Amino acid sequence: MDNLPPPPPPPPPGRGRSAGPQPGKQRPPSPPDGEGRQTPTWVRRWVPWIAIGIFLSIFLVPSLLSGDQGDEITYSEFIALVDAGEVDSIKIETANGKITGELNDGNKFVSNGGGDRGLSETDEALVDARGVTKEFKSPSNNWFLSIIGLLLPVMLIIGFFVWLQRRAQGQMGSVMSIGRSRAKAYSTDQPLTTFADIAGYEGVKTEINEVVDFLRMPERFREIGARVPKGILLVGPPGTGKTLFARAVAGEAGVGFLSVTGSDFMEMFVGVGASRVRDLFGQARKMGKAIIFIDEIDSIGRKRGAGLGGGHDEREQTLNQLLSEMDGFETSEGIVIMAATNRPDILDQALLRPGRFDRTIVVPLPEYDERKAILLVHSRDKRMGPDVDLDTMARATPGMAGADLANLVNEAALIAVRRGSKQIERIDFENARDRVVLGARRESLIMNAEEKKATAYHEGGHALLSVVLPHGDPLHKVTILPRGMALGVTWSLPQERHTYSREYFEDTICKAMGGRVAEKIVFGHLNSGAANDLEQATGIARRMVREWGMSDAVGPMAWHSQQQVFLGEDLMSQGREYSDETARLLDEEIGKILHGQEARADELLTKYRRGLTLIAEALLEHETIDGPAVAKLIQQGLDETGMTEHLVANVLGAPD
Repeated sequence: MDNLPPPPPPPPPGRGRSAGPQPGKQRPPSPPDGEGRQTPTWVRRWVPWIAIGIFLSIFLVPSLLSGDQGDEITYSEFIALVDAGEVDSIKIETANGKITGELNDGNKFVSNGGGDRGLSETDEALVDARGVTKEFKSPSNNWFLSIIGLLLPVMLIIGFFVWLQRRAQGQMGSVMSIGRSRAKAYSTDQPLTTFADIAGYEGVKTEINEVVDFLRMPERFREIGARVPKGILLVGPPGTGKTLFARAVAGEAGVGFLSVTGSDFMEMFVGVGASRVRDLFGQARKMGKAIIFIDEIDSIGRKRGAGLGGGHDEREQTLNQLLSEMDGFETSEGIVIMAATNRPDILDQALLRPGRFDRTIVVPLPEYDERKAILLVHSRDKRMGPDVDLDTMARATPGMAGADLANLVNEAALIAVRRGSKQIERIDFENARDRVVLGARRESLIMNAEEKKATAYHEGGHALLSVVLPHGDPLHKVTILPRGMALGVTWSLPQERHTYSREYFEDTICKAMGGRVAEKIVFGHLNSGAANDLEQATGIARRMVREWGMSDAVGPMAWHSQQQVFLGEDLMSQGREYSDETARLLDEEIGKILHGQEARADELLTKYRRGLTLIAEALLEHETIDGPAVAKLIQQGLDETGMTEHLVANVLGAPD
């Protein structure tokens, strides 16, 4: 079904016929101030290996030094050499009877002796008779081996107590440092992100760059008495680049930059958040001039005393300390606070007042020119085909944030690789846009003939009304291929607009009713496929009556929906602000709008019944058709039924 946009900001492309009720590389941070000098890494790496080498050398070196003792011979060969007078001297080890000796020619030998003393009495007499110098020696004990048995238990006990002491010190150090800030400090020697890396948003760059200039050249502003804003709050939808701007400031400022997230202040221990805030500003003051960036500040800056059961005391104490540091009794000269959030409505008013966050900078969804520039930035390192037209793609992606556009380019590259192509072509961008906006193709889902026909008429009803209704978004394409959670999708691309008329909303509701009414006309019954359509149509009708004053019976009155308690509103003030009679009137007007647009859809689909049939048949044959093709089929149906009406089609042509 066609996209049913929630009013401003411009609606995203919508969901199709439902299947029924279904449940940059950063610089490494410098070590925090106050920490002791740590042991060099190479020392910690090599000392254990050196100790092991010394320990092994005690055993191996003596044996290596005495390893060259000559050739090994048998005892009988030794006696024969003695009898022949070739032996000059021998040494006999008394412990094992081993004989080592030297011949007259200087060669050495080793032999296993005979008897307990190495030589029998007869052989000893032969040795003496031949004049062989003999010497008895006892092996010397290794002193290390002698005392190792005594030292090893003592060393194990000492090592155990040293391990316990270090473990206790580590735990105590963790407890003592729990109140320290977890901010990451960035140096500015080699900025990795600058304002040149951010496409578009020239107004946002100008306002932020003014603060950067003040920190670089304060005398230029002080000459005329200008004071730099103490705080800058970046506000905008997710993905618009708020954190990217902070990274660019870190690269451009040339002063100290501390980055921290709001959740880093929160712990289970009372007082930790306030302590970390104090430590954070203490680090900034040591830098002289510094920028502190707090991402997702709503996690600690939400309204105090709000919510069910009262506020979180630890969060409130953290916020109180932040308020005091930003603009308390002691001023923080030269320190600028930057923060980012996409929920400014829940922030405490004391945080937003001048003197704390003096300036709020809105980072909105990019317009056409900005989307084109963003696509160019993310495509500059990609191999693009000659048929790729980023201008057309920028026009076809309204409502997308910078992160969505970056993801779109990356998805196109992935699809090109999957196709086996060497470059990214137009068809890859088209498929990537369909995947990002409508969801991935559900290849495993196989509809039977009856479901496929019902889906074709359902989507045909949406498509026909999208073409013939003049005030809605133009039709881009319609398909009965299952995507995401939808069995089929009618895709109308929202146009660049910032205000919406009553006629626009009426046409949008009428288009939402098209699928349900088409099935009722053709098959005579209803099914669960229109659940998502009714939900979106009812939401728009409710806001038309309650918030935008688009009901003549209710008149110029606004009755907002009850907000959730977690948004920071007082529970006691959430009572209904109108009487039962007014509530009945609101319900009647909402129902009147919905029933009126359903009757209008029935009238139009009955009038263009032949065109509806042709669209459904084309969908069953081709599965996907574009807006101009739908308009031609409706005009063909008018010609076949003998009508002379010339259709003024509200379509968006297929990209060239």
